[in-house]
Amino acid sequence: MISFPNSKINLGLRIVSKRSDGYHNLETVFYPVPVCDVLEILEYRHRVRSSSIPFSTSGLAVEGDISNNLCLKAYKLLKKKFTKLPHIRMHLHKVIPAGAGLGGGSSDAAFTLRLVNQMFGLGLNAEQLIACAIELGSDCPFFIYNQACHATGRGEVLEKINVDLKGYCLLIVYPGIHINTGRAFLQIKPSRPEQPVKEIVSGPITSWKKQLINDFEVAAFTEYPQLEKIKDHLYAQGAVYASMSGSGSTIFGIFEKKVQPQTGFPKEYFVRKVDL
Repeated sequence: MISFPNSKINLGLRIVSKRSDGYHNLETVFYPVPVCDVLEILEYRHRVRSSSIPFSTSGLAVEGDISNNLCLKAYKLLKKKFTKLPHIRMHLHKVIPAGAGLGGGSSDAAFTLRLVNQMFGLGLNAEQLIACAIELGSDCPFFIYNQACHATGRGEVLEKINVDLKGYCLLIVYPGIHINTGRAFLQIKPSRPEQPVKEIVSGPITSWKKQLINDFEVAAFTEYPQLEKIKDHLYAQGAVYASMSGSGSTIFGIFEKKVQPQTGFPKEYFVRKVDL
């Protein structure tokens, strides 16, 4: 079976407090975006002598040791819970760049859970899949719901909300800058915002520019001025809202469909325009 793990953007991202476990409490809105990887899972009927899973990739390079890939971790997590789960083989075609703040790896993991659950009739409901996804990463639970969600806690406490950007288009610009998330958190002084993100996004999108903030932008823009230039360029091209997604370094702009922004970005940038 084949599925298409999609990406996400963050609408606002506020770091609220430091937790006793070393993580941070945050507030954001996750919004799904139709820029997708391709994940194929097939039952592997050949005799298997070890716990290794045939796993291949194409498209953009997959970073790190393949054996630590989140897709494999997702399957192995289910295999522990369902010991009679058949052996599989996987192929992952990467379109979503890694480390871009678009949630590509988390999406791949969540879609693996969903697809294996569907293929083999495990009967897990959304809440049970989310409980598994939490073990794989803070962003993973969102991709089980895969619709606009207000997120708190580490990002795993989710509430579906009514944010509808249909009628707009999205321009995504990833300049290939890798931002160390752990170091980025160290540069933020947590504080509770005067106006919650959830409240801001319930208002008109024309008000977001002055109110909807990503706390990671200040440090990222100071270290990488070209990121702020990308954001300014998107506004100059007519974006109604532009921001960095997650801890970066993707910058996105939301445009009315009648607006045709001129990109002119370097050819090595990852640039995608999609309808929402």
